[in-house]
Amino acid sequence: MKYYLIAGEASGDLHGSNLVREIRKKDLQAQIRGWGGDLMQHAGAVIVKHYRDLAFMGFTEVIRNLPAIFRNIRFCKTDIKTFNPDVVIFIDYPGFNLRIAGWAKQLGYRTVYYISPQVWAWKESRVRTIRESIDKMLVILPFEKDFYGQWDYAVEYVGHPLVEVISQFKNSSASCSLPDIIFPTQNQNAGNILPFIALLPGSRKQEIRKKLPVMLKASSSFPDYQFVVAEAPGQEESFYNEILKNYPQVGRVRNQTYSLLLHSRAACVTSGTATLETALFGVPEVICYKGSKVSYQIAKRLINVKYISLVNLIMNKPVVKELIQDEMTTENISSELKKLLFDPATIQRIHKDYADLKDLLGQGGNAAEKAAGSIVEFVRRM
Repeated sequence: MKYYLIAGEASGDLHGSNLVREIRKKDLQAQIRGWGGDLMQHAGAVIVKHYRDLAFMGFTEVIRNLPAIFRNIRFCKTDIKTFNPDVVIFIDYPGFNLRIAGWAKQLGYRTVYYISPQVWAWKESRVRTIRESIDKMLVILPFEKDFYGQWDYAVEYVGHPLVEVISQFKNSSASCSLPDIIFPTQNQNAGNILPFIALLPGSRKQEIRKKLPVMLKASSSFPDYQFVVAEAPGQEESFYNEILKNYPQVGRVRNQTYSLLLHSRAACVTSGTATLETALFGVPEVICYKGSKVSYQIAKRLINVKYISLVNLIMNKPVVKELIQDEMTTENISSELKKLLFDPATIQRIHKDYADLKDLLGQGGNAAEKAAGSIVEFVRRM
């Protein structure tokens, strides 16, 4: 059978690659084509558009690149019609994917969504669009099944793919060595290995500039720990050098975030998937979020969730401390890190909650394997 996948981001490429491998195990004649990245290509998919060409972030950048976006939409539709797949599979990336999904459904293609858009956080009205254009929705967060049920839309929970991804990393050879830490100055004594505190300040320049300096100021309160920044792959080293120039004792790693987390005692993490990855590595964390005053006020009115971290959202309780906007100060970060490092009761509670979180996310089994099985069975019986 013929499968067309659309993943428009690095995380989609990762989860799409595991899905491709599992589909090929269950359908030995599978022909797989689509949008993604190097990981999906190595897994056996023919990639016609790389996600690097799709990264338009922010309102002004999207407006400036509207001609390219419309060209991509036209190209995608033409490529799908030429390939004529048995099913079109959408992986997150809702702004683009939902647009293509509505068109594909109208033309009679079977449609599957793997990793639901976060419509439960905002734009709940998109559920109507999803219900009309998606034949099968595969969700990865346990509460999403109940959420969609409120809209009379049956979905399938397959578990979270990060559980298997992180388990595979822990069992790989890459987990056996410490990360290669880079320091901004040449005279740093890197041989003095101290326990790590990981700093994950996000991926976009604007958010990194807002949050990282506040995190860095806390490093002076922990002379017996090595603070290490996980660089975003899309940002230049010179960008981090400028921010870190006054912190010669702080290191950084590139493309080694998992290795850093595996060997860290605590972490400061911005909101997003990184909060969940940190928890699945068992690292006590404090969530740090700070945006512009205008953006924050707009977000408060648009976003309909009790917490900003996936860890707390999934567990429906404050497992990890969230320092949001004015609460995100160097003093508060230092205070929370001291609890995570030195308070036995806090450490014990967090590890217990992390274990419960992992059990909850793993209930679906291997997410990619279960999703692939569901997709192949769905297409075969149509």
